[in-house]
Amino acid sequence: MTIRSMLAVAGIVVLVESLTGASPVLAGPCSKAIDRMQTHVDAALAAHAAAGPVGDEGNRALMHRQPTPDSIAAAEVNLGDISPEAMDTIVVGMERARQADAVGDAGACEQALGEVRRAIAPRAD
Repeated sequence: MTIRSMLAVAGIVVLVESLTGASPVLAGPCSKAIDRMQTHVDAALAAHAAAGPVGDEGNRALMHRQPTPDSIAAAEVNLGDISPEAMDTIVVGMERARQADAVGDAGACEQALGEVRRAIAPRAD
């Protein structure tokens, strides 16, 4: 894996965690499942980035600027590593799962995690 791929993976992980509000909270009925799903999301995004095409280096990279999570995620979407819809489903689903967990609604949490699971591993029909 190249340095660019590793940076892309790290940026996507940081973006997803920042957008989903990953932070330490009191454990709810679904906390362990959320943690496991975050691990699956991180691994899936890393696999997508590693397997996908490498983009051209932009002018900002040549100016010694560090990529932001937003710019890395945008690049991965532009390269087709992950669709914007799938990224939105993952981010929104993880947030819904955390909110449901916070109020003790295990059913809503599991439903949201199911949507995330389908977004990161869609079936070929």
